[in-house]
Amino acid sequence: MTQPIVVSLGEILWDMLPEGKRAGGAPVNFTYHASHNGSIGRSISAVGNDSLGDELVAAVKNAGIDAIIQRNDFPTGTVGVVLNDGIPTYEIVEGVAWDHIALTDELIDVVAQADAVCFGSLACREEESRNTLLELLKHTKPGALKYYDINIRADYFSQELIEEQLKAATVFKINDDELELLRPMFNVEGSDEEACAWFIKNYDLDYMILTGGSRFSIIMHKDGEVSHVKTPRVKVNDTVGAGDSFSGTFTSEILRGTPLHEAHVRACNVAAYVCTQAGAWPEYPENIPDYVQQQGLDK
Repeated sequence: MTQPIVVSLGEILWDMLPEGKRAGGAPVNFTYHASHNGSIGRSISAVGNDSLGDELVAAVKNAGIDAIIQRNDFPTGTVGVVLNDGIPTYEIVEGVAWDHIALTDELIDVVAQADAVCFGSLACREEESRNTLLELLKHTKPGALKYYDINIRADYFSQELIEEQLKAATVFKINDDELELLRPMFNVEGSDEEACAWFIKNYDLDYMILTGGSRFSIIMHKDGEVSHVKTPRVKVNDTVGAGDSFSGTFTSEILRGTPLHEAHVRACNVAAYVCTQAGAWPEYPENIPDYVQQQGLDK
């Protein structure tokens, strides 16, 4: 089987943790895990012409992530991260390099070859990167998955932006808190499953994904197939990048022809494993399901 090509668009940055800085950003986290689950992954972003940018480019390369990282005169992105019982809160610096990703023929060519493209709302907070991202999505090939992980941070979103991105998407992923935020915005009522079905119907999606943190996740396909999985219980180190690992894994599995529920279970196991590790780019053990089972907490 030919390896699927997966491309992510958006922020790349340093998470500034109490113990020091750590490379990250949802799109590049997605690419890292897609690449470890059978895909050829690439990430598109930008860093500054500064020492933090030099270090971030080196960190991405050392992690084995294939990336097109533009350099510009804005500072490299940083985020203040505070962990409370392993759960992160973020203070995101504005006016940084990844807010200014320039549209180029190279980026158009890369996106046009992709079997899936991942994007979120944060990278669209400034006009230049927003315009670049939305234009690139117009150049995907027929049948490509366009995976919208809304990934709401602070107040960097609007109903207008969410609707614009939903219209470009074929897959929509939100968590339970984000769903509660969107319910009154879009006048969505009913159960979680009914809400998923509403988004599929109204935005012509192939898949709707709802994650409920340590409790559950639901994936619904447009043909009505629904997969429910209880989140594996593990001892949490931190949850940074867990959702991105879920997304990268699920996308790769679906592109490789894995049945929906099986792909869902694999994604949950990878996300649970990432929660047991420090950071979003851990080394993979030989068998993640066995590792998660061994590390699991009694129910």
